[in-house]
Amino acid sequence: MSVPLTLLGLLEREPSHGYDLKRDYDTFFGRGKPLSFGQVYSTLSRLSRDGKVVVGEVAPGEGPERKRYVITDRGATEVDTWLTEPVEPEPNLQSILFSKVVLSLMLQRPAEEYLDRQRSAHLARMRELTEIKRKGELVDGLLADHGLFHLEADLRWIDLTSARLESLAKAVR
Repeated sequence: MSVPLTLLGLLEREPSHGYDLKRDYDTFFGRGKPLSFGQVYSTLSRLSRDGKVVVGEVAPGEGPERKRYVITDRGATEVDTWLTEPVEPEPNLQSILFSKVVLSLMLQRPAEEYLDRQRSAHLARMRELTEIKRKGELVDGLLADHGLFHLEADLRWIDLTSARLESLAKAVR
């Protein structure tokens, strides 16, 4: 997730205070991983430094002044470019899961046990996501589906690799 570009996109929708940006980010994009206020304001500071946002109206607040951030033409162009370019297809060919299996085999450690633990962890996460999907709204359901599809692919790989562990062990030793 590109936090700077997502915040720019939210600003293109409408000028906003940092607090409002954090709320909107967390509501739509930060499920399970909300932004800290420090990250929001440090990102806004970098975007301002790079000429992608400017500070609009400043209003007094109960604490520090409340700055309303406004996207610049440069920022809007960057958002437009980002939204039209496809995302690099995932996953990369060198995943952590693959590395752990191969290293376990190289070091003559129980790769099958690792795969069993990983399968259990994936299934537990799938149950959590299924519950989110069952109880959540549309955005939650679509995010849960995305995660579930990735986990299903991992489980297929875990099963295939488990069936081929002996051959893989010979290939990497």
